[in-house]
Amino acid sequence: MTLTCLITGSSRGIGLAIAHHLAAKGHRVILNSRSPIAPEVLAQFEGYEQPVLQATGDISQFDVAKQLVDDLYDQGVQVDVLVNNAGITRDGLVMRMSEEDFNAVIQTNLNGCFNMCRHLTPRLLKQKGGRIINMTSVVGVMGNAGQVNYAASKAGMIGLTKSLAREVASRGITVNAIAPGFIETDMTDQLSDRVKEAMLGQIPLKRFGQVEHIAKTVDFLIDNDYITGQVIEVNGGLHI
Repeated sequence: MTLTCLITGSSRGIGLAIAHHLAAKGHRVILNSRSPIAPEVLAQFEGYEQPVLQATGDISQFDVAKQLVDDLYDQGVQVDVLVNNAGITRDGLVMRMSEEDFNAVIQTNLNGCFNMCRHLTPRLLKQKGGRIINMTSVVGVMGNAGQVNYAASKAGMIGLTKSLAREVASRGITVNAIAPGFIETDMTDQLSDRVKEAMLGQIPLKRFGQVEHIAKTVDFLIDNDYITGQVIEVNGGLHI
C-alpha cells in the first residue's frame, strides 16, 4: 500500500535518509525545509516509483505550519504519515546560554513538532488512521551537559508523544517517538578524533549508528499498528 509521508527537516541528514528509505519502499514522500529543496537533492528521487513533493516553510511558526498543511490538502494531497524531524542545536553551558539560544531551540524542536501535530491531527482524525513519528533524542532521555535547551526540547517531545497517543488512539492513529543516539551525519564528521573516541567509549557496541538505522525504525513504526505512545531508543546501548 502506497502511503504519503511528510518528513519535516528533510533536506539533509537523517530526514533525507528517511525520505529515501520510504521512497524506495514505494511510498510518496513530501520533503520539507525552511527554504526550497536544492535541485540536486530533488534529482536524487527521480528513479523512484512515486514522484517526490516538497512543502517549503518554517514549521516552527504556527501559522506557517497551518498554511503548509492546508496547501497540501487543497492540492488533493492526503498525508498518511508525519515524521517530525526538524531540529536545531545551540549548545552551551546554562550559565552562559542566552535566552535567545534557549528559546530558538525550543521554538524549532518542540513548538515545530506541536505545530505540525496540531494542524495535521484533525485531518488524520477525519481519515480515521495515520502515523505520527517524532524524532527525539537520547539526550532527551538521559540529559547532556551543555545541551539544556536541546534536552528540554526533546524531553518535551516525549511527553507530547505519550499524551497525543492517548488522545487519538481510538481513531486508529499511532504516535511514537524515536530517540537516536550518536548517528553519523555531516555534523559528526566535523568532530575531532578525540571527541569521537570519547563518544565511542560510551557506546557498548563501539560504533556510531548510521542514518539507515533510524530510517528502518521509522519504517517499522509505520508497519506496526499496535505500538503507540512509545519511545524507541536507537543508540547502540548508550542508554540502557
